[in-house]
Amino acid sequence: MPQYHADLKTWIAPLAEKELTLKEAYDSLTKIGNHSFEVPLLIQLVENPKFHFKGLGWFKGRVTLEVHDYIHIALGRGLMPNDEAFVIGFTMGSTNRVSTHEKALFSFIAGKIYPGPYKFTKIGAQIFKDAVHLGYVSDCQPLDKVDWDPLISLPLKEVRREIGLECDLLQAYYDIAAKRYPKCSVCQRIASSSS
Repeated sequence: MPQYHADLKTWIAPLAEKELTLKEAYDSLTKIGNHSFEVPLLIQLVENPKFHFKGLGWFKGRVTLEVHDYIHIALGRGLMPNDEAFVIGFTMGSTNRVSTHEKALFSFIAGKIYPGPYKFTKIGAQIFKDAVHLGYVSDCQPLDKVDWDPLISLPLKEVRREIGLECDLLQAYYDIAAKRYPKCSVCQRIASSSS
């Protein structure tokens, strides 16, 4: 079992962050986040597009770990399991091609089959479902199709604007989630009063 960095529980590039560049945020994340070799094979098979075998690319919005990290940053989410649930759900939803069956199947796999700390809790499963819907109603670019390279040196405020993220929509949901899950520290950390 890999040893995780202590700052994993507190790292975040909040929506209120305006000046930090995508590269600076990414560099700070990579100092504490998981390396690709630490991600269990099952999760890579489900979420990483390099494991797209004919007939087995079930889930929309599959991205590399690097792109997944950029999406964490753009969405103003940390690195805890409920943050993961939101990032995956929003990315899938932003494709506007996720079926009810696909959403249910992913939720089942992440809630029942994923190992240890990667497994969705009951709250995580609900956050995932909410995020799929939120990504679907958002007018942002499909996050799995964004060309992140030209955005790397931009401040996060500009990155979010370039990809069409509605920060007010995201923050409104984060505030609702904080009220809905008062004992969830991840939800409390991203509420407006926390920024």
